[in-house]
Amino acid sequence: MPAPVSPLPAPPSDTATDDPPEQTVTGPGHRLRLTLLMAGACLPILGAVLIAPVLPQMQDHFADVPGANALVPMALTIPALSLALLAPFAGVLVDRLGRKRLLVVATVVYAVLGTAPLWLDSLVAIVAARALVGVTEAAIMTCCTTLLGDYYSGRQRDRYLAMQTMCAAISATAFFVLGGAAGSAGWRMPFWAYAVSLLLAPAMAAFLPPPRPHDTADGHSPAVPEPVAARPFPWRPLAGTCALTVFGAVLFYTVQVEMAYLLDDMGVSNTAVIGLAGAGSSAAIVIGAVVFTRSGRSPRDWLPTAFALCTLGFAVIWLAPDPVVLTLGAVINCLGGGIMLPSLLTLAMSQLDFADRGRGTGLWTGSFFLGQFICPLAVLALTSAVGTRANALGVLAVAGAAATVALGLAARRRRTQAALEPIRQPAG
Repeated sequence: MPAPVSPLPAPPSDTATDDPPEQTVTGPGHRLRLTLLMAGACLPILGAVLIAPVLPQMQDHFADVPGANALVPMALTIPALSLALLAPFAGVLVDRLGRKRLLVVATVVYAVLGTAPLWLDSLVAIVAARALVGVTEAAIMTCCTTLLGDYYSGRQRDRYLAMQTMCAAISATAFFVLGGAAGSAGWRMPFWAYAVSLLLAPAMAAFLPPPRPHDTADGHSPAVPEPVAARPFPWRPLAGTCALTVFGAVLFYTVQVEMAYLLDDMGVSNTAVIGLAGAGSSAAIVIGAVVFTRSGRSPRDWLPTAFALCTLGFAVIWLAPDPVVLTLGAVINCLGGGIMLPSLLTLAMSQLDFADRGRGTGLWTGSFFLGQFICPLAVLALTSAVGTRANALGVLAVAGAAATVALGLAARRRRTQAALEPIRQPAG
C-alpha cells in the first residue's frame, strides 16, 4: 500500500470549488470501479501499439494498392490524430449526455470498429475504420479520466490519475508483445484483441455508479448539498495548462518513438537489444509515476523537476558516445516523463468543477494526443534542419531547458506570494 501522504494545499480561487472535503474511498466496490476505469483508459493504448509489429505484413499484403506506403503507417497513427482533434468535442458530450452512458456506448462501438479489419479487404476502408476507432478512443479516454475526477478527490485522486500513467506504460509493453505474438498467425489476427471491450462494456454498465456533483466517499449524495456558486469555464488557466501539455507530450513521446532509430544510428540493429532498452525506458515511466504518487508535493511544484529530468535525458542522448550512455539518457528522460504526465493531468483536473469537468478533460486529452501526433513530425523537421536525430534531440534539450527555467521562476514567484500573504492580511 502507498505510504500515507498529506493532502494538496488548498487550491487558489480560480480552481474548482464543488469537490467535497477529501475522503478516502475504500471497499470492494471501489476496487472494481477503479479496475474498470484503468482498463478502459488502456484501450487507446491498445489502438496505438497493437498493430505496430504487423505493419510490414500489412505492407506486403497491400503492396499493389496505390499509396500503400503512406496508408499502412497511417493505419497506426490516424487514431491518435482523431483522438487529438475530437477529444474536446467528446468532453462536451460527456457533460451533456453523462459520463457513464457515453462510456458504455463508446466501448461497444470501439469493439465493432476495432475488429473491422478482420473482414475488410479495402486498405482505404481499414484506414477509415481506424480513424473512427480514434473517435471512440476520444470518448473512452475522456470519460474514464472524468469519472476518476468525479469519484475521488485530493491526494487519492492524484494517485489514481498517476496510476493511469503506470497502467499506460505497462500496457504499452504488453500490447506490443501481444501484437507481435498474434501477428505470427497473420496480420489480421491482432485485431481480435479489440473484442475485449465487449467484456468491459456490460461490467461498466453494471458496476459504475452514475456520479453526482456532491457525491461523498461512499458514493451517496448528502441529504442537503451545499449550494455552489456558478462560475465561468476556466478558459485562461486551462489554456495555459493545455499549451504546456502539447509541448510536454512531445518531450514525453520523443524517446519512445525515436529510440530504435537512435540505436540504429549507432549500429545497434539487434531487435532484442532494442527491445530491452525500450523496456528499461518504459520501466522508468512507471517509476516516475510512483514517485509522484508517494510525494506530498503539488503538481505545480513537480513540473520544474519533471521538465528538468526530460531535458537532462535529451542532453545525455545528444552527447552519448555509445548505446549504453544513450540508454541511460532515455531512462532519465522517461523518469521525468513519468512525473510530468500525472502532474499535468492533476493540475488540469484541479481547475475544473463537476459541471465542466468533461469538457476540460476533453481539452486536456486532445492536447496530449496532439503532442503525440506532432512528436515524430517535429523530430523529422528538426533532423532535416540540424542533420541527425541526436542533434534534433539537442534542440529539444534547449527548448526543454527554457521551459524548465520558466516553470522554476513561476514556482518561485508563487512561493514568494504565498509567504507574503500572511503579512498582507490585516491584524485581527
